Parts: sequence; C-alpha cells; structure tokens
Amino acid sequence: MQGKNVFALFPHQTAFNIPASAAVALPEDVPPRRAVLAASMETALNGVWDAAPAPADRIAVIGAGAVGSLVAYLCGRIPGTDVTLVDINPGRAKLAGTLGVSFAEPGKARGDCDLIVHASGSPDGLRMALELGGDEATVLEMSWYGDAAVTAMLGGPFHSRRLRLISSQVGRVAQSHRPRWTCVRRLAAAIALLNDQRLDALLAPAVAFGDLPHQLPGILDAKTGILCQPVIYS
Repeated sequence: MQGKNVFALFPHQTAFNIPASAAVALPEDVPPRRAVLAASMETALNGVWDAAPAPADRIAVIGAGAVGSLVAYLCGRIPGTDVTLVDINPGRAKLAGTLGVSFAEPGKARGDCDLIVHASGSPDGLRMALELGGDEATVLEMSWYGDAAVTAMLGGPFHSRRLRLISSQVGRVAQSHRPRWTCVRRLAAAIALLNDQRLDALLAPAVAFGDLPHQLPGILDAKTGILCQPVIYS
C-alpha cells in the first residue's frame, strides 16, 4: 500500500506503527477527508444488518448524530422506504434533506413504524422509540450508556404490540453476516459506501492537530452542532 491513502483506526498521533493488515486502502472515489466517517459508517452498516429493514418499510431513526444520520442514509437507499430522522435539534432538518430522508422533532414523528432505530444516547429517546413501534415492530438499540442505569417502559404497548427490542454493537459482525464476513471485509465495505458527496454534510471544516488545545472546547460544545471533526496533521 506504499504511496496510497489508507484508513486506520488509531488514536490521534502524528506518527504510529501498525501492521499492514490494519490499514485499508481508500478507493479512488472516496476522498481522505470523507473517509474519516469510516468508523461511523461501519457501525451504521452493522446496525442496518442487525435491523434488517425491508423495501417499503416505515422507519424512524432517533438521534441525528453521525451514526444515526448514516443509518437513516443507508435505510433511505432501500427502495420504497419511508425514513424519518428524529432529533431535538431542528437544525438537523437540513442534514436530513441532504441525505434524502424526512425529519421530525420529538412528538411529531409518525408512529406505527415497522422499524425504529435508537441512536440518541438518551433514555428519553429509547422511550420514544418504543412508542413509535407498530404491532410486532423491531426497536434496534444502538446507544451506548456505559454503566448508567436506563429506564425503559416495558409494560403497556411494549407487550400489547409484541415489540421486539434488540441491541447492536460494532464489536462483532452482525449475526446475519457473521458466517461470511470478517471485520476487515466489513470495514472495506463501509469505506466503499462513502462514495457519495452528500455525506460531506456531516463533516466540519478541518482543524490542525496543533490547534486542538484551543479548538477542543468549541468542538465539544453541543451548541456548535459538530457531528464529525476532521483533524489534519501536516
């Protein structure tokens, strides 16, 4: 791979050594700046495999972060799907439109969904996901709560509608694909899926590595609306 642009999962450092097998060459039609979305796209791809959306499904994706937005984008490419990206930030409506899906604020999303993907990281989002499910719908939980306790309403509609609550985690290839796919193959597929300039809408302007101490407070401030912050090292 000498002389090629590659993607590698590694902490922010100006130089590091990794095995050649840990670097994935970028396709010519995926620019390096957009390739920083590879890890999020891999997580989204794995989640979509776990969720198994079908053509013409009504789908709600709760949480318009990088992963949730990419899940909505992938589901929106399935023929006939009706996909709504749900977020408390009304400014995400423009992003949803760019990705080719609808947008709704909490309380305004259509119910009776076939599939709901929760990626907001908030217990309130999980409760909303359970509320939006139609009879025998699937609710896919992609949020990471760490060791925090989460309250979920598992009475009432959860039982009467026979909802199915399942988890998705990128550490393992989704069960539906595990017999045939490796993590390396999955990552390469995720990178190839980045061949769409619309995905640049998820990226903030790049900042220099040396400027991070000054820039980080703004990057980490939720009010800035930054989804993915590229960092350049040269």
